Amino acid sequence: MSKPSDRLRLLRKEQSEVVASYYASHHDELLALASSRLGGGRHAEDLVQDVFLRLLTTKKMITPQTLPALVFTMVRNLITDYYRRRATRDAYEHYIKGTCCEEVSAESVYSVREIISRIEHGLARLPEDCREIYRLHLYDGMKVGEISQCTGESYKRVEHHLGRARKSIRLYLRRYA
Repeated sequence: MSKPSDRLRLLRKEQSEVVASYYASHHDELLALASSRLGGGRHAEDLVQDVFLRLLTTKKMITPQTLPALVFTMVRNLITDYYRRRATRDAYEHYIKGTCCEEVSAESVYSVREIISRIEHGLARLPEDCREIYRLHLYDGMKVGEISQCTGESYKRVEHHLGRARKSIRLYLRRYA
């Protein structure tokens, strides 16, 4: 009797042969499909190779009857993933170009100064301990744990004061919105 590992190895070899045969006979057809959806280029070739690489490394059972549907489903899903990633990348590039490449105008500098001035007026209304913790967080970029170590206050106390300060500043700034 053969061992289960021998049978598994034989099954994997047969499966690889089925995938390789399908690749040889349908490569051009799948490449044409991917090229038509992706506008040609190296992305289509990469996508088709990725499909067959995934098929060769899968541990799932593949038969000659299920292979065509599986391959076309994988191609369709990878094309969808490609466009989803591309849309995300394009949106991010648009965001970066819109925010980082704008010229700084006198109005925007004035509005930043005005906002800082209003924040400072709001801070003046806070108790001293809240004010100091909020300044460390806002201007020095310190986190709650760092502020706790710096001031010697407990983590929960710093968290509480920071929360109170944020809430108070938000309410104060809403008046001017």
